[in-house]
Amino acid sequence: MKEIILFLVLITSQFTISQEKSDIHPVLKKIMVQFPTVRDFTIAPTEDEAYFTVQGYSGELSTIVKVSKKDTTWSTPEVAPFSGRFTDLEAMFSPDGLKLFFVSNRPLNTTSTEVKDHDIWYIERSDPNAKWSTPKNIGKPINTDGDEFYPSIAMNGNLYFTSTANTSKGKDDIFMSQWKNNIYTNPISLSEAINSKGYEYNSYIAPDESFLIFGGYKRKDGMGSGDLYISYRDTLGVWSKAKNLSSKINSDKMDYCPFYDIKTQTLYFTSKRNLIKTNNYQSKNLKQLLETMNSYKNGLSRIYSTSIKL
Repeated sequence: MKEIILFLVLITSQFTISQEKSDIHPVLKKIMVQFPTVRDFTIAPTEDEAYFTVQGYSGELSTIVKVSKKDTTWSTPEVAPFSGRFTDLEAMFSPDGLKLFFVSNRPLNTTSTEVKDHDIWYIERSDPNAKWSTPKNIGKPINTDGDEFYPSIAMNGNLYFTSTANTSKGKDDIFMSQWKNNIYTNPISLSEAINSKGYEYNSYIAPDESFLIFGGYKRKDGMGSGDLYISYRDTLGVWSKAKNLSSKINSDKMDYCPFYDIKTQTLYFTSKRNLIKTNNYQSKNLKQLLETMNSYKNGLSRIYSTSIKL
């Protein structure tokens, strides 16, 4: 019976990713295009609050920005109250919207200005309309002397994240820490169905832990750079061998930072895809040249979305 259910799940996943490239859309285009590069995106379960990271051309600046929606209109972006001073990135809502995890190199002591390695932090609130708390470092055993990135949390509190810890199977790995008795257990590197000797990064866990979307760099079945992959978890807790989300979603450039909105069945992700063809464009004047150079799909980090049932 388990094999039949798994087979049906895989068939469904193959069917639902057969959309055309034209089904992939820019996210908040008028807002995003004003920034040099934008990476990672998360939206609240209430669908009216979103955070994303704005960076300089070379990543020398990294700040988390917030937008809110009233009726159908998104607000003017503003620097998130907890960001703007240090290198901050990769905000991610908890499934209930009451916690917001993020990554920062800020010092543990608020009186210090000396930055450290990248740790996972979070803010929390009592309800969606309440104010956020001050940032809290998630501490050990999650954070180490190395770098921790891209936190994603399941409904049961289990935390999935990227780490450079020496217990990885290669370069960066996807790790998981269980939430037991109100504490986090020692993180474990996920199985070889997901992790390899190369780079695995930016994992998004489904609220019920039924699937994991993550980035894999230059794999044999890849499109040429970083691609998005998916792995399903069966009732025994075993992960299926990760599958490439195909060329319908991935490009030959870097694709990363997935976030899946369960309510709207929308996949958000970052991509450096470039539709400017060096030998197939015409710029008859400066205005046309600048429009081409500043187009949304110009090779810089941008946020995209697509409807997909996982």
